[in-house]
Amino acid sequence: MYARPRIDSLDFARNGRRISAQVPFAELPRLQELLDSPLGFLDYILQGGMDHLGRPILDVSLHGSCQLRCQRCLGALDYAIQLEMRLLLCDQAGLDELDDDEEEFDAILADEHMDVVALLEDEILLGLPIAPRHETGSCQAAEGKYSQDGRHPFAALEKLKHN
Repeated sequence: MYARPRIDSLDFARNGRRISAQVPFAELPRLQELLDSPLGFLDYILQGGMDHLGRPILDVSLHGSCQLRCQRCLGALDYAIQLEMRLLLCDQAGLDELDDDEEEFDAILADEHMDVVALLEDEILLGLPIAPRHETGSCQAAEGKYSQDGRHPFAALEKLKHN
């Protein structure tokens, strides 16, 4: 069983703490329905600090490779995860005051018991393509084979349209 790290995010940032570890994809339940296989690990680094205005931040670095499900053929699709982001820690009032157009990075709610794995999973889900697909020509469904006998599957409907 994987021990899910929890941090006091503001204390973590103010003291410049750092976590560098791996998490198995099998421990990311919301990601499971998008994966073709739960095998593999995600390497991550979480570094606390302060920005140039003295506000608490978390620098997040995620690296790994997973297998998503192609939306054309429903087969396995290798997908490299390479994410680097800076997250500003705010209380609820601070989040309400932020002007998203002027901020150079995203803001999240500070938490005394922040689940690091849930934070990583959120960032992965936000970074994934909406409809992952193989490249043109390498997808089994896109090879132009409509059926075993070479007919288009909607050919029978075309005949009904003309009746």
